[in-house]
Amino acid sequence: MPESIQRPARLLIVDDQAANIRLLECTLQEIAGLTLVTTTDSTQALPLYLAVRPDAILLDLRMPGLDGFAILEQLRPLVPANEYLPILVISADITPDAKLRALALGATEFLSKPYNPREVELRVRKMLEARFLHQQLEIQNQVLEQLVSERTRALEEAQVEILERLALAAEYRDDDTGQHTQRVGHLAALLAQELGLGRGQVELIRRAAPLHDVGKIGVPDHILLKPGKLTPAEYAQIKLHTTIGAEILSGGRSELIRTAQQIALTHHERWDGGGYPAHLAGEAIPAAGRIVSVADVFDALIHARPYKPAWPVEQAVAEIRRQSGTQFDPAIVAAFLRVQDTLGGPEALLEAPPAFGRPHAVPAYRAGISA
Repeated sequence: MPESIQRPARLLIVDDQAANIRLLECTLQEIAGLTLVTTTDSTQALPLYLAVRPDAILLDLRMPGLDGFAILEQLRPLVPANEYLPILVISADITPDAKLRALALGATEFLSKPYNPREVELRVRKMLEARFLHQQLEIQNQVLEQLVSERTRALEEAQVEILERLALAAEYRDDDTGQHTQRVGHLAALLAQELGLGRGQVELIRRAAPLHDVGKIGVPDHILLKPGKLTPAEYAQIKLHTTIGAEILSGGRSELIRTAQQIALTHHERWDGGGYPAHLAGEAIPAAGRIVSVADVFDALIHARPYKPAWPVEQAVAEIRRQSGTQFDPAIVAAFLRVQDTLGGPEALLEAPPAFGRPHAVPAYRAGISA
């Protein structure tokens, strides 16, 4: 009873001698499930390959017109890099040069004529088994890659969620809505997009910006929540939230945490060099820090804090404009003004609720921005 192979297979035979093809057909008919596609016209080898997509090829070398070497050369760019296509060369040319050249051009097996029919059958079986095994491994690799991708994505989402909750925990101490961090992240992303940053960088800033004030965890409540003016010593302690935040986020291996650390450390630097903690100036301040600086100050101005009432939106916009070139990067201020002109006000900028926060909390912007 003929032995079957693992699943239906297609075999392409290219030989200019019809008698050779008939012999091979008789030899391989013992393999159940195998479909043979044959041609004595070597110029049809490539069209047949493209039409049939065989699982293996039996190829003669010495043929008129297009010989086996030329066919092998033409096949190489057509076979995908991750695909294993076994090719058995059967030739009366038994010279070492012919064998080496065929193998160098992509042949996987070489058999000299005259051949033993049983050997041809066994080699074809082994070639097809290797082909199917390779395909199974490719499928398994794809499944594993998908699983790794899903696990990686789940870990990244968990990391983002933890970071968002960390930012929220810090912000709840002096923002009774707990939404300042999310509003700053959203506005910073809009500014980054307006400045022409790529989609990945925009999303990175959106996720990292909410951690800008995570260092507030290390500031005592009697200073952070003080309703009156801070003493110089208290102000010096408030300023430490930049370095505390950077220390909390230090040593991160992901780009998200590294960007968040950078923002936490530099979002109070000033364009003119008068900020803190390092007195950086101009483009020495990382772009993410410069972007978040504008978003942070604008949001803080138009919302009440223990030490101040909320400013009217028009006054806050005027203050951002006034500080262009001193506190803020002029290019980012210009982007801020373009964003509010394009979207028609802060409700449009930040009307989406934050990912985390108290159920009753809603965005606190109360009026449109006017230039």
